[in-house]
Amino acid sequence: MIDPNMHCGFNFEVRDLIENKKIVFSAPEDIYDMLVFIGAPGRYTIKRIFHRGTGEIAAVSSVQRLNLMAGRYVGKDDPVCIVRCQSGYPAVGEVLEPFAHPHLVSGWMRGSHSGPLMPVALKDAHPTRFDGPPRVIALGFQLSDGKLVGPQDLFDDPAFDNARKLANDIADYLRRLGPFEPHRLHLDEMEYTTMPMVMKKLKDRFVDLRKKKATAEAAAAEG
Repeated sequence: MIDPNMHCGFNFEVRDLIENKKIVFSAPEDIYDMLVFIGAPGRYTIKRIFHRGTGEIAAVSSVQRLNLMAGRYVGKDDPVCIVRCQSGYPAVGEVLEPFAHPHLVSGWMRGSHSGPLMPVALKDAHPTRFDGPPRVIALGFQLSDGKLVGPQDLFDDPAFDNARKLANDIADYLRRLGPFEPHRLHLDEMEYTTMPMVMKKLKDRFVDLRKKKATAEAAAAEG
């Protein structure tokens, strides 16, 4: 709002991870349409952002998911996001501010649970509790004479202590829910974890109640 160089807005490239499609939304005019999609991050996610005034790239993220590529759980995703700051782009502090609140993300143990995204210093990026909680680090670089200078460990800052405490409190609450939603992922997401193997093992033990009812009704009609 304060930087006039950003008033032209940005273009957001959103990917459909299931059908492998993309769509570009222009902000601010398309922001409500875009939110309909990115509000479901399990399927729709932002791949790239472009400055509408210059056409230059403002941010890019790795959105590929191992389970969708392999069709089954094969390990953790470790996504990366690179964001340009200053001079027509958000300031460093503005880019970091969303992480002051530990948003819920999919992953955690075996990629099957929802957990709070905890901003931590590089030295604390070794998740242990239930293979978590999910961690995020931020490394800041200056660009000087075509070279990257740094990095600065941006989350190594007591200003994020409250976010870390809240993330631990949320983790306590979610872990007490056990293997139930919303701590465990929605059933659609579980299709890419160990759920298919369990379903395959037990498929012959399921009884189709509709067929059973139809058979009983047919027998009653004959009698």
